[in-house]
Amino acid sequence: MSEFDFTVEDLGPCKVPSPIKLSREHGDFRASYVKDDSFVRYHVNVYGDAEPDKDDKSNLMQKAGPREFIYFNPSHITAGICTCGGLCPGLNDVIRAVVRCLWNRYGVHRIKGFQFGYKGFFPDSNFDTIDLNPTNVDTIHKIGGSFLGTSRGGGNRVEDIVDCIESLNINVMFIIGGDGTQRGSLDIANEIERRGLKVAVVGIPKTVDNDLEFIDRSFGFETAVQKATEAVSSIHMEAISQINGIGLVKLMGRESGFIATATALASHEANFCLIPEVPFDLDGPNGFLANLEKRLEKRHHAVIIVAEGAGQDLLVTTDQTDASGNKKLADIGIYIRDKITEYFAAKDIHINLKYIDPGYQVRAAVTTANDSLYCERLGNNAVHAAMAGKTKIVIGLVHGKYVHIPIQMATMRRKKVDPEGSLWRDALDATGQPIAMVNNMNSIKERLAAAK
Repeated sequence: MSEFDFTVEDLGPCKVPSPIKLSREHGDFRASYVKDDSFVRYHVNVYGDAEPDKDDKSNLMQKAGPREFIYFNPSHITAGICTCGGLCPGLNDVIRAVVRCLWNRYGVHRIKGFQFGYKGFFPDSNFDTIDLNPTNVDTIHKIGGSFLGTSRGGGNRVEDIVDCIESLNINVMFIIGGDGTQRGSLDIANEIERRGLKVAVVGIPKTVDNDLEFIDRSFGFETAVQKATEAVSSIHMEAISQINGIGLVKLMGRESGFIATATALASHEANFCLIPEVPFDLDGPNGFLANLEKRLEKRHHAVIIVAEGAGQDLLVTTDQTDASGNKKLADIGIYIRDKITEYFAAKDIHINLKYIDPGYQVRAAVTTANDSLYCERLGNNAVHAAMAGKTKIVIGLVHGKYVHIPIQMATMRRKKVDPEGSLWRDALDATGQPIAMVNNMNSIKERLAAAK
């Protein structure tokens, strides 16, 4: 825990009375303001012989919410919003929540939407900003995608981005995106600080893979699991209706297998779940293919979920990256499909294999009701933070409470499925697959290290 520092930076003292009229005390049946000395403990003791929890910056996360006094005078400020990276369910819900909270609760009526991610800041891209208001965002939560458009890359042009923010007199900037985007937003905030500008930069973390450190879940994750479960249900019907039917579904999850794991649990129709955190062998007496054959002998059908980042140590990969800096992965879905086909053809065993990759369909989906609720609250809390002059933070849900997390902490590493944890244990129960599909248990750590 010594590596953690949850100290929240701000632009200065808050002296402006908030236009939101709430209560200063509890017990009067009115919603209350949140104070800066209100915290959530990140680490909680679960073992009797553990050391006592520390009440310092390494463990205390500042609660999010409206403050009684704010930093900015609402009538004087201009706000900016952009969405970056790949699509994710909930982008429009967050945009709508930010705009409505700024306009209706704080009276901020100059809100500019930057089109197509960070590229919307560059003069050479020639994308005009969109003036946002409650009317033109009123129904955007009913459609998928991003009302503002999105793109990858561009976050390295920090000076150009800050030049644009400065020229448009932006005072609060909301940046919606994943860990790469948020690292860019921290660079932007640091350049703003270097220039002596008073601009709050607040991130709303968007990662459908649910791989952002510290937070309970990222927005869009629940919708992704819902849509993925529907895909598994369809492929299960295909598999069970065929002679030795095999259904293979590739799901999102570059480095973290949360979507695949949660889908296996939610559907209870998958017999194998392959994720990046758990290595497996294809061949050999305890490899995946041998276990798949045993499953067909017993039940005459099988459903397989594979996360896109699983089994990369089995494939030929390159050092190429996409515009966001993410390593380009080899296609494990196609690879597994072809290996299954070759294996059973060599044994002259009839199979009927169906393969689907619903990735883009999932990314563009409209949110579930609960995800939409989550996006609304994330957006509202982002506005409260920015108006109070908080900067270099993202809004996150920790132990069911909304908190401010310094961007540097939120992007320090990826959250991953723990192969020894209860989530993966329950997924093994749901699938019935072996605990380990490897022929040499001693090779697991070496393969994990090599994959990194």
